[in-house]
Amino acid sequence: MKRVCADHDAWVLSDGHAGNVRQASALASALGVQARAWTLQTQAPWRWFAPRRLPGNARAWGEPFRTALRTPPRLAIGCGRQAALATRLLRERGSRTVQILDPRIACRHWDLVVAPEHDGLRGANVITLLGSLHPVDEAWLAAAREAFAGFAALPAPRVALLVGGPSAHARFAREDFAHWTAAVAAAIRHAGGSLLLTTSRRTPADAVAAVRAAADGLPGVRWSDPRDGANPYPGLLAWADAIVCSADSVNMLSEAAATAAPLYVVGAAKLDGRPRRFVDALLERRRARAFDGTLAPFAATPLRETARVAAEVRRRLDLAG
Repeated sequence: MKRVCADHDAWVLSDGHAGNVRQASALASALGVQARAWTLQTQAPWRWFAPRRLPGNARAWGEPFRTALRTPPRLAIGCGRQAALATRLLRERGSRTVQILDPRIACRHWDLVVAPEHDGLRGANVITLLGSLHPVDEAWLAAAREAFAGFAALPAPRVALLVGGPSAHARFAREDFAHWTAAVAAAIRHAGGSLLLTTSRRTPADAVAAVRAAADGLPGVRWSDPRDGANPYPGLLAWADAIVCSADSVNMLSEAAATAAPLYVVGAAKLDGRPRRFVDALLERRRARAFDGTLAPFAATPLRETARVAAEVRRRLDLAG
């Protein structure tokens, strides 16, 4: 099939969920392609069955995307199940396609599938990685240090506390969040340092209040939502001398592991399933330790899988470097 190239080298497709956008965008950036971002709001009935095919698939996202399908890009990168239907259609129209995360059907419908090791997906066209794709590398960290240069004045050690939330695999209660924060705060007070704290969209409101109360009185930064100002998350990673992260978030753990800071995990005892397998892998490879109430430093080699995955995608799809 003859294909007409679009104005962009690549399309990045997702359902708009932050984790999916971040992974697809990170891979496009690592590949060095000019990417057009699509946020797909899949309509019923296609939303219920994606990425399985139904009659009239091209109408699943409305007329603008249906029209755009007539000039597919050279490369399409999708993340998440809704994007998987779109990348599947784009491949049929001549695009080279990379689907991030297990599409839950046969991988032969895409040129490549990128999936975390803990998902257990394997195949001739499957590239696995430890954790998730993200943009954190030396250049990203240097830019973050510059953007948040004021953090340099905070007392050392600067300890970042990254708090997620309960999930199907993480049975966390409000008391857990308060307990973790109090233990980290005690270690910081003992060391004479500062706390760089962020909660996530998944942190329950009562847990946010408990965490902030447990951290009261410590110098540093607190961020929970835009009412606290601009999100300082990049600065937290860039300036941290140590990072403590709740076990539920594969994305936050992956990004923390990409820094050179010692990484400590809290809450693993209440974690199961695939996220637990990822945490166990970090512990076994000695890139992280379970937080035991102390912040004893240890040598940490940054874990950066995005560049490796991008190089493998480039090689397998014969993309210009």
